Amino acid sequence: MSDTLLTDDFRLDGHVALVTGGSRGIGRAIALALARHGADVAITYVSQSEGAQQTAAGIREAGRRCYVAACDVADGDAVVATVEAVTASLGPPDILVNNAGITRDTLLMRMKDEDWDTVIATDLRGAFVATRACMRAMMKNRWGRIINIGSVVAAMGNPGQANYAAAKAGLGGFTRSIAREVGSRNITANLIAPGFIETDITADLPEELVARVKEQIPLQRIGSPDDVAPLVVFLAGESGRYITGQTINVDGGLLTT
Repeated sequence: MSDTLLTDDFRLDGHVALVTGGSRGIGRAIALALARHGADVAITYVSQSEGAQQTAAGIREAGRRCYVAACDVADGDAVVATVEAVTASLGPPDILVNNAGITRDTLLMRMKDEDWDTVIATDLRGAFVATRACMRAMMKNRWGRIINIGSVVAAMGNPGQANYAAAKAGLGGFTRSIAREVGSRNITANLIAPGFIETDITADLPEELVARVKEQIPLQRIGSPDDVAPLVVFLAGESGRYITGQTINVDGGLLTT
């Protein structure tokens, strides 16, 4: 089923989106959905060059322009350079999706400093640096959408993911703060918190574990990246213009149990 929404409020023609971590999974689904609704889309990746090119091909098949950048969002200088390059190629990004994230799972007693620091640097600091780099143009143009991709783990916790949960919880406070800072400039900031979503990371999990997770989800199924992407389109378009500072769970009801 196509994710294309037909009303004008969902059209993104004339806008430029930057999706970090757009080479696969949720990031790819978001990038393609934005392109199908009219946005030109830039994506970043770290190691998945082939996947990034596949995403780019899909964006171009949708009739939109695309820019692909190898960029580790944990590297602040690289992020600034990437935003400058996107601006030169497509125009200044006025839709920013901070999706890039990593995990370094292990129990706290075994967690190394670098396991903590690396996850915080990518999942939290990366969003800060990318948002700051895009903010000036959004403020000048008095229009912008900042959409951060978190996780329900921030609210529920998970053994072995203290670093990941802390980073994603930090994104919540970050989102609410910038929503208050820039709302007067017609810029919104929201956080989407996916639940258990089928990605390359979850594909290798034992079937018994997946079955136990399904039992906790009222909808009795694992989500897909395409369950997340339409919400990004909604928040990026005019239909989402009066929603800001919010955390919206896309989890099949997991947090209601």
